[in-house]
Amino acid sequence: MPGRNLTREEARERARILTVDAYDVHLDLRSAVVAVEDGTAGTFRSRTTVRFRCAEPGAATFLDLLAPAVHAVTLNGRALDPAEVFDGARVTVDGLAEQNELTVDAECAYSRTGEGLHRFTDPVDGETYLYTQYEPADARRVFATFEQPDLKAPFTFTVTAPAHWDVFSNSPAEGDPVDDGEALRTWRFAPTLPISTYITAVVAGPYHVERDHYRRQLADGSTLEIPLGAFCRKSLAKYFDADEIFTVTRQGLDFFHQEFDYPYPFGKYDQAFVPEYNIGAMENPGCVTFREEFVFRSKVTEAAYEGRATVILHEMAHMWFGDLVTMQWWDDLWLKESFADFMGTFSLVEATRYQAGWTTFANRRKAWAYRQDQLPTTHPVTADIRDLEDAKLNFDGITYAKGAAVLKQLVAYVGRDAFFEGARRYFKRHAYGNTVLGDLLAVLAETSGRGSEAMAEWSRAWLQTAGVNTLTPQITTDADGRITELAVVQEATADHPELRPHRIAVGLYNRSADGALVRTARAELDVSGARTAVTELAGQPRPELVLINDDDLTYCKVRFDDASLAALHHGLGDITEPLARALAWSALWNMTRDGVLPTRDYLALVLRFAGQESDIGVLQSLHQQARTALDQYAAPDRRDEGNRLLAEGALRELRAAEPGSDHQLAWARAFAQAASSPEQLQLVQGLLAGTARIDGLDIDQELRWTLRQSLAAAGEATEGDLAAELDRDNTASGRRQYTLALASRPSAEAKAASWSAVVDSDELPNALVEAEIAGFQQAGQRELTAPYADRYFALLEDVWEHRTIEISMRIVSGLFPRYQTTPQTLAATDDWLAGHPDAAPALRRLVLECRDDLARALRAQLCDAKA
Repeated sequence: MPGRNLTREEARERARILTVDAYDVHLDLRSAVVAVEDGTAGTFRSRTTVRFRCAEPGAATFLDLLAPAVHAVTLNGRALDPAEVFDGARVTVDGLAEQNELTVDAECAYSRTGEGLHRFTDPVDGETYLYTQYEPADARRVFATFEQPDLKAPFTFTVTAPAHWDVFSNSPAEGDPVDDGEALRTWRFAPTLPISTYITAVVAGPYHVERDHYRRQLADGSTLEIPLGAFCRKSLAKYFDADEIFTVTRQGLDFFHQEFDYPYPFGKYDQAFVPEYNIGAMENPGCVTFREEFVFRSKVTEAAYEGRATVILHEMAHMWFGDLVTMQWWDDLWLKESFADFMGTFSLVEATRYQAGWTTFANRRKAWAYRQDQLPTTHPVTADIRDLEDAKLNFDGITYAKGAAVLKQLVAYVGRDAFFEGARRYFKRHAYGNTVLGDLLAVLAETSGRGSEAMAEWSRAWLQTAGVNTLTPQITTDADGRITELAVVQEATADHPELRPHRIAVGLYNRSADGALVRTARAELDVSGARTAVTELAGQPRPELVLINDDDLTYCKVRFDDASLAALHHGLGDITEPLARALAWSALWNMTRDGVLPTRDYLALVLRFAGQESDIGVLQSLHQQARTALDQYAAPDRRDEGNRLLAEGALRELRAAEPGSDHQLAWARAFAQAASSPEQLQLVQGLLAGTARIDGLDIDQELRWTLRQSLAAAGEATEGDLAAELDRDNTASGRRQYTLALASRPSAEAKAASWSAVVDSDELPNALVEAEIAGFQQAGQRELTAPYADRYFALLEDVWEHRTIEISMRIVSGLFPRYQTTPQTLAATDDWLAGHPDAAPALRRLVLECRDDLARALRAQLCDAKA
């Protein structure tokens, strides 16, 4: 990716001399439909006028632009030669005046990778849909821009497009679109408030549109009115539950207005669900974009609805944390993402019907953080971001989930009232501006009463150091079985030795008369240093279970004393409190990943107690983690037996589950993934054909694809079978599933075709690249994918140089030979790293992370083999 990077130093220098006053961007998208019909990649016309001031007249600067061609460049009325000033990534201009007007007329390319202006054609009706996605730096694929977050400005967008389309942007349209003839119309949108380039947006196409309205009486007596919109493709309209989306939206707006005391400033609030989206959602003010998988075509569990609601609220929190007040550079990405991740769950539990949000956060979201924070590439929450490639890779489990967990700890440290009062002052003090870490700490020091030194120390320990601590109970008892001393032992790794201050709760659990494990005592305290005594619990009877970090107040890994671990082996499912049970599952999973708990023991716990798990989100996590444990952490000679037990257990629970319930659906998917014996595969065939039935289980289209995938991976589905399924479901989702199933077949030919489609060509869109990789990588097909390990290492630098960063990341991480869990693969990875010290740092980071996952798997397998 030569010439496409931007360093922090370049951005600082540009911000030092420039102040941007306004952008005027005209996009002519008439070619979108024509380009699809003639099969070309397609380009569109982009004309940008930017007005800016220069503090050093006579100086030079550059705009960022990734475009096939530039037709004209005009600076302050003077025409410049595009061949001299444009190098394919930057438009360089010199001789700046104090006041400047620069116009760039360019030919930009439609995207098929989800970066820039993405174009998609619906296989159902042939309609074309466009949307933009920019974070961190892809606005430059659509218009010429100063592509950094601290050069904010108002943006005025004008868009010409086919007349039967609708076009949306951050601001409302100024009047009706103008008929331009030739079946075209032009929309002009009102200027935005000052915002960063990466959150500007254009969404265009024949979208299905639902409308609603939000009203709120403000403290000053005025009424705030926000028009609400929700969009999806026309072919998804029959599945679109806009009423539920609007309900969560109104609840979120009520919550944030109440807590932030700063009215939503961006006018309308549209939410567009768009195809082939690379991420969950993007917080473009006034025009939030979501992946359209949140429009549920088939039955999904309550966890899916909860997950969507959390994302809606996460993006809404960004309207304040990120859009109104924006980090100065990507070093402080956490100032928006950590806050949005935390506030998404906080508001979910406080304002909506989804009351299990913190249980989901503890069991699923933090698992992402724990993994990321134990990689050799871990970093502090406030990271050192040298350039845009660094920034792209730091949208990770630390910036999101660890940062959110740390903020939960911060609320416990300063108190809820002080936290939200700090947020209110932060918004009012820095509205439409850019901030750094110290700006937030300053207001929290004011509101918490802890002072600047205490906040700086908290920040140093939690935000400016990397790694995760481990907390373990130590217990001594007297002759009567009462606790004489209970202590919390804190450990850190040699690489990241920081012992942090923790606000935690310690819970003691015992059997009740009905056999349940219930909390009988609790102490909340501050933990610091290597050992902290829990004096409040001295004298209590020795409990069956001691749970460190009860209520999940801090961010840490938890271990158990021997008696508590034995209690979990005999009665984990008897813990009545869902959050406590989720924390126990999370701790056991971390122990398995760390090679402390043998994989066979973890799988035995899942087989014994997952059927008692009431929380559907936790259950689905257990299914996923059990699969990972078996595929990567189990001793090789135990994989077949482990899979047999998982399949039999899943089928047993499937048949026992309440008909039509979420749990029944989850167990059906788990069974399909594990089915391998002739009898099990025959049942899968029967469910597809309708000759076998399980009471209450609806074999809808998404479940049909799950069953087809199971048969394809087992070699029990022909190309004709899969083609027939595609005929039933010739949709975008159906094509992804079909591609995945084809690549999953256990044949050398299927693997060769899948590899070639991803590696030897750049014609596949992002969604199908993802499907091909997922199908290629099947844990049960290690012998078929083994020959590709050497080819993988040989292609890395070429891929990184010639493909976009989004696709490069998918190939580098996705095609790593992770199921070749052998010392030889580890040695090959080390050889590549040693032989390529000058490879792009972001590329090396991805390979290092894959290497660490592989080494962890080998350690876990050794632990399992010794058990």
